[in-house]
Amino acid sequence: MSVTPALELDIAQLAKALGHPTRVRMLRMLLSHDACYCGELVDEVGLAQATTSQHLKVLKDAGLIVGQIEGPRTCYCPNSERLAELHALIGAMLAEAVEVDTSGCA
Repeated sequence: MSVTPALELDIAQLAKALGHPTRVRMLRMLLSHDACYCGELVDEVGLAQATTSQHLKVLKDAGLIVGQIEGPRTCYCPNSERLAELHALIGAMLAEAVEVDTSGCA
């Protein structure tokens, strides 16, 4: 796979979604469950409800997680297809990298 300008934009969107340590931690929490997570992420993350919701929105907008409403709460799951795309995109970008002599870099 060659990294096209459209794929560069996709990589940038995913990188931005993962560009905050709280979102990385939230994604790792969701990945550690073998089913959709319906617990209180607010309590586990330790941030205000509005802040937690905003972080979840960024992850959801990037397609890294999906959420479904179950009764009075929303359950979240990692989107394995989108995570596989992220893996492939980063792999393609790294595959295009050339071996560079960095001995002269400070």
